[in-house]
Order: sequence, then structure tokens, then C-alpha cells
Amino acid sequence: MTQGKDTHRYTVPALQRGLELLGEFSRESKPLTGAELARRLKLPRASVFRILQTLELMGFVQRVGDSSQYQLGLAVLRLGFGLLASLEITHLAQPILLGLSERTGLSSHLVVRDETQVVIVAKVLGAQSLFNSLQVGARLPAHATVIGRVLMSDLSWEALGALYGQTPLTPYTELTPTTLERLYELTSQVRAQGFGISQGGFEMGISTIAATVRDQSAQVVAAVSITVPSQKIDPTSLDTLVADIQGAALELSALLGYRPLERSALTRASSALCAA
Repeated sequence: MTQGKDTHRYTVPALQRGLELLGEFSRESKPLTGAELARRLKLPRASVFRILQTLELMGFVQRVGDSSQYQLGLAVLRLGFGLLASLEITHLAQPILLGLSERTGLSSHLVVRDETQVVIVAKVLGAQSLFNSLQVGARLPAHATVIGRVLMSDLSWEALGALYGQTPLTPYTELTPTTLERLYELTSQVRAQGFGISQGGFEMGISTIAATVRDQSAQVVAAVSITVPSQKIDPTSLDTLVADIQGAALELSALLGYRPLERSALTRASSALCAA
């Protein structure tokens, strides 16, 4: 019975308050001001201000433009993606990637995003691929790759601008988007169709097809991709390859709790209530 009391002796109150503050942010909630957080946590504004300054410095929260509002920062995403990459998602993806490579004969990959880069976290070599330069742990520029655009496909214009800020978009080929407007146009196309195709767009002689992987909250958390060792994909096999990659991505999404049919039903119910 004394274990609970002893545990409290070793807690760090400032760290506890900082974690509680982060817990006030959610996917559904709007950005919050320091005053709103102080009211929610029943803490002095000065204390909340110091916590916010510390978290902002470390990248766990960020200001919304020039306002006094805050939202979660990219450091939270890095922690989340790191956990997914090291624990659940790579384990769940491995047999799916294996099946995808067996069906297509092509190398398949599981990819996550770390800020403006994409990271290969799992891979299965295909029978048709004698060599593939994309190794586990490899990092690629998100803006220049179709995999990156798939992983950024849920970002709003504001979020995309906050991600890149004044960072120049380095061109790698003549197909690389070099402006934020063009990048957002490409991510919007991916968002509309749920997959993306790049034929010789980043690395000459290799084409890529990638599809979004979503979790139970419908957020894009990863991408499944296949690489085709050709500058152009055979049009007669393109539809089949797209169906294969989308099927694999949807299978992994289902294992992560994504239920698109349930979301559609909820959307229809909501629309019906609004119409009534």
C-alpha cells in the first residue's frame, strides 16, 4: 500500500504539468492560447507561459502564425512516427509487403515522414529487382518524391507552409516542384485519389507507385510503395499495379484500426441530420 505514496515522491511536477498541457491538444480541438490552457489546467498564467516557451523551444508546440495561439509541433510527430516505426507498424506491414512483392515481382517499401524527409522503415526485395538503392533507413526529400507527397497529402495549405517555411524546394529533376503552390497542387491530387505515381521523377530509370496508410483516426501515418525498374510503367500493367498497392495499403490501414466504411456511414448520417 505504500508503493503509491513512494511513487509520488519521485515524480517531477514540472514535467507532469508539461505532459498534461500537451494532452490538452487533440485532433479535434482548435489551437489554444496560454490563457485558455491556464484555465483548463487551473495553473497560473506565468507557469503556463514558461511551460509553453520550453515546449516551443524543443519543437513540441508551435505558434499559429503571429497569433498568441499554439498547436502541436513536429517533435510530437517524430515521437509518434518513431514509435510506429520501431514497434507496431513495421511488424504488421512485413507480411503485407511480402505478399505485395510476390504478386508484383517488385520491391515494396513501408515509408514514414520525418518533417521534410521520408524514411524507409521496412522493405521486401522483389524478384524482378536485381538491385534497389532504397535501403531501410534511407532518407529522401519529401517534396521531390511521390512517397513524400503521399505522406503530406493530408496537410492543409497552412500546414504545408508551416512545415517548409522559407526552406527552398531543391530541384532534382525537371519534374521536381520548386514552389509551395506546385507542391500543394501535387499533394492535393494525391489526396483526391489516395495514391500517387512518379515515372522517373526523382531517380532516373525508376518509377514509383505509392498509396496512403491511415490509422484509426484516419490520419496518414505511412505509405506503402513499389518501385518499377523502368523509366516508364507499361500502360497495360498500370491499373493492376495501382490496385495491388492500394489493396496492400488498405489492408495495413485496417490493421491499424482504419474503417473507411464506418466513416462514410457517419458522414452520411451527419449530412442527413443537417438536411433535416
